[in-house]
Amino acid sequence: MTATASHTRARPLGASEIEHATRIAEPDFDLLDALYRTDDPDDQARLLARVVLSAFDNYYAVSRRIPALAQAAFEARDWPVTVRLSKIRIGLYTACIDQLVPLLKAGLPELTTDEQLWPTAEAELLAAIEGRYEADFAFAFWQSLRRKLVSDEWRPVSYDAGSTARRTTSPAAVLKTTTTTLPITAEVIAGILDEAGFRVPWRDRDGDAALAAQAIETALEPLSPRPGEPVKIEIADAGFFRNRGACLVGRIKLRDRGDMPMRNLPLLIALLNEKDGLVVDAVLTDSDELQYAFSSTLANYHATNPRYHELARLLYELMPKRPLGTQYSCIGFHHLGKVAVMSEILAEHRKTKERLATAPGFKGTVAIAFTTPSSAYVLKIIRDHPTDDYKFDYFDGLDEVLRKYNLVHEIDRAGSMLDNIIYSNVKLDRAMFAAELLDELLEAGIGTVTLDRGALVFRHLIVQIKLTPLPLYLANASAAESRAAVINLGDCIKNNAAADIFNKDLDGRNYGVSRIRKVYLFDYDAVEPLTSVTVRSDGAAPGEFDDGVVFRPQEMLEGLRIDDPGLRRAFRDAHPELMQADYWEGMQRALRDGKVPKVMNYPASRRLRR
Repeated sequence: MTATASHTRARPLGASEIEHATRIAEPDFDLLDALYRTDDPDDQARLLARVVLSAFDNYYAVSRRIPALAQAAFEARDWPVTVRLSKIRIGLYTACIDQLVPLLKAGLPELTTDEQLWPTAEAELLAAIEGRYEADFAFAFWQSLRRKLVSDEWRPVSYDAGSTARRTTSPAAVLKTTTTTLPITAEVIAGILDEAGFRVPWRDRDGDAALAAQAIETALEPLSPRPGEPVKIEIADAGFFRNRGACLVGRIKLRDRGDMPMRNLPLLIALLNEKDGLVVDAVLTDSDELQYAFSSTLANYHATNPRYHELARLLYELMPKRPLGTQYSCIGFHHLGKVAVMSEILAEHRKTKERLATAPGFKGTVAIAFTTPSSAYVLKIIRDHPTDDYKFDYFDGLDEVLRKYNLVHEIDRAGSMLDNIIYSNVKLDRAMFAAELLDELLEAGIGTVTLDRGALVFRHLIVQIKLTPLPLYLANASAAESRAAVINLGDCIKNNAAADIFNKDLDGRNYGVSRIRKVYLFDYDAVEPLTSVTVRSDGAAPGEFDDGVVFRPQEMLEGLRIDDPGLRRAFRDAHPELMQADYWEGMQRALRDGKVPKVMNYPASRRLRR
């Protein structure tokens, strides 16, 4: 972010400007030509490493431009551009690899079978990236390219050895500290807002700073603060941008006192850019509430600071209920997160010796979900054929369901759909699986799961954060918790609608409750674009072309299977519009007009009251 702010209205980004800034440079054809021509194995290894590193550098340069473009789009209130940048970023990694793979296959076909070249070339690459901050990311890129060319099994690659080794990272390198005393004043908060360096004016900076300071003081009360007590406010030297919003993230630290240890309070200042200027929309000071704001969405946040290890560690310290691997994905580093997540799963098994078994809840008709009691994750495969309980007349097939799961990773999930980490050709030790699950996987996944000596090999494996299925949660929760869950369910459905997502199987069993009691959609075999759905009001006659997905909002509650009358009433009272055709048709019109509807990614109770 910039150090100073000029109070002028930001200029919208032009399409040609975005295209130029995000265009992937062509591969280095001189290096490729030299690689094709040489017969010397050492030269081949050296040149292959240089070709791949050049491609990675092209990718990384573009990926680092995008956060600055996202900030510019936020300042210009150009919401379609923010969505477009997210789509570009999430596909950029694969696009760079796909650009290089056919060139290497055509010019050096022996790469797919030469077992001697790859280790030598890898050594050359490791030597070339030694000392670079993004060495682990470059090595991940190398491994992704190799898998594309050789089509071998996916395996997590350790970045904790050799030239890619990193010491345990501390967030200190990305934090800017303001030292003051309690109570925290409006002037201190105003200084933090100024230091963010936005290039557009505030609507009422001083008023917002006063309200934010008041909210922080209220949040500090349980920590028994004393007037005049020293306090540090640490804010990440980064803007976090996503869709129509931005935020500043950090923590408040009170010193050790004789009567209590160090006290830390997470801090997120949520910002909007309205027509009349920047606004502090909300202040979040609870770890669970921060997880609401950092829920999984398209490409997650664009963070302007390039130090992704320190940012991920900071987010983990602020939100310890979310595994470290997913914190990388929160800021768009999905491929590093992918390795970290699988490494965590394997480490969990080594530590607990628990065997994977069918996940609690209702048995999936399309997917088989499995987990261990201690794991933070659920693993899934898609069945070759649905069970007899499948409620639709036609099954699109395994590949189509996988396509939907891949699509969910690439679209705007609006903070209300779990992201999917999808692995290909994964081999896991047979001893990790309970016998009953092992039998079911081999029987129901004949085309996707095979037994290879002492291991199971998965053609595809989907990993998601563990949730409690909504009906199971409601069966065991208190009345207040159940009421909050069904209200959150309505928010989830609304957020998905705003992202052009419609779940034609509006069944509560497809929704889950997280450890912070947020509700997510997690089964995607019945997901359709909302704009392709025919919405009919109650009593309306069938239309001439009603052979696709037809939705009658008045029947929603019946489909959700919320059996308790009090909970049905709570859902209806909180979200009456969801039972009205006008709401859904209005959302369809907005989406077709290219608008970016608002979504709610943090509790409404944390919005500042003006």
